[in-house]
Amino acid sequence: MSEKRTYTVLEMLEKLVAFPSVSRDSNLPVIDFIEEYLGAYGVTSTRVYNSDRTKASLYATVGPQVPGGVVLSGHTDVVPVDGQDWTTDPFTVTRKGDRLFGRGTCDMKGFLALGLADLPAMVAADLARPIHFAFSYDEELACLGAWDLVAEMAKHVAMPAAVIVGEPTNMEVVTGHKGFLNFETRVRGFEVHSSLSHTGVSAVMIAARLVTYLSDMSEQNRQAADPLNPFVPNWSTLHCGQIEGGTAHNIVAKDCWFVTDIRAIAGETPRQYFERYVDHVRKEVEPAMQAIHPDTGIDIEILSEVPGLVPENNGVAEELARSLTGDNGSHVVSYGTEAGQFQGVGFSVVVCGPGSIEQAHQPNEYVEVSELESGSRFIQDLIKRQSN
Repeated sequence: MSEKRTYTVLEMLEKLVAFPSVSRDSNLPVIDFIEEYLGAYGVTSTRVYNSDRTKASLYATVGPQVPGGVVLSGHTDVVPVDGQDWTTDPFTVTRKGDRLFGRGTCDMKGFLALGLADLPAMVAADLARPIHFAFSYDEELACLGAWDLVAEMAKHVAMPAAVIVGEPTNMEVVTGHKGFLNFETRVRGFEVHSSLSHTGVSAVMIAARLVTYLSDMSEQNRQAADPLNPFVPNWSTLHCGQIEGGTAHNIVAKDCWFVTDIRAIAGETPRQYFERYVDHVRKEVEPAMQAIHPDTGIDIEILSEVPGLVPENNGVAEELARSLTGDNGSHVVSYGTEAGQFQGVGFSVVVCGPGSIEQAHQPNEYVEVSELESGSRFIQDLIKRQSN
């Protein structure tokens, strides 16, 4: 067994931030540290590796293996710092006044530090109901690591009462967020000289019409939006952020591709819009292209998909988080988290953690000391609740 070591929240945050666990690289060094630290207190961890075993998620249970536990969920990866204008070392926590600067201080190693720093208190509390840790990889790459982590926990962990996903919410209780689907469209046209454009199929011009079709869907949603819907914006959006194609101004384009993301409000899903788009392509656009030349067509590939978090009626997680924070407001967000993946296997989930989402992914990312203090009280009160 490794030597037991106690950390303040700040010391644990410094330790975690020092691991440059950028999504493009392995997160195993930080997982090694967490596993060793938990093991020193007699807490057994389980790893869930990716396919080539270069990354891993980890889950662990503190206390008895009984239902009614609370899962503290967070991701170990951070976004890159390349090209950003940092005034401090991004992988060293630097305090300036009441702010702690460093990559991941806000998103979201601050939350991980809160739970891990209080591990000795959890062990000493002789919990009546467990506290589970769930730490993922590749959240910043469309929540890739959480799928297998959540599936394994659903099979092997006694049914928890609640999951707290500790993304930065200023310790407000977020009960819903939009679902997300990202896909690529590749148009295969038929190349001819532009003076004979009527005999060719322009991939660029077909792509332009498809982008307009998607934009029109988004505009229809905007016009029909419920003004009482709490999301910002309060409709499902379809946005094309990348496009490339063509060879020259006087050649009918052979190829064009573009990427679209769909973000759907609660009560709708990105899939319903994606399927409507695919149906339009297959029934209306492709036949007209292939009537000119049979080798043309459109390939559509989903790149990533993150389910939304649907607000629960009388949700246990919401009740728990509100009782611990005192937050009685209603909060939903438009960014995605791993919460929908936990909800998808039947767990009650909310999002609640220290820091502001406005700091996530930014140069000179920081978390306020007061946010960590609020988070610390949250964890300590949770330990008391799970001990009674």
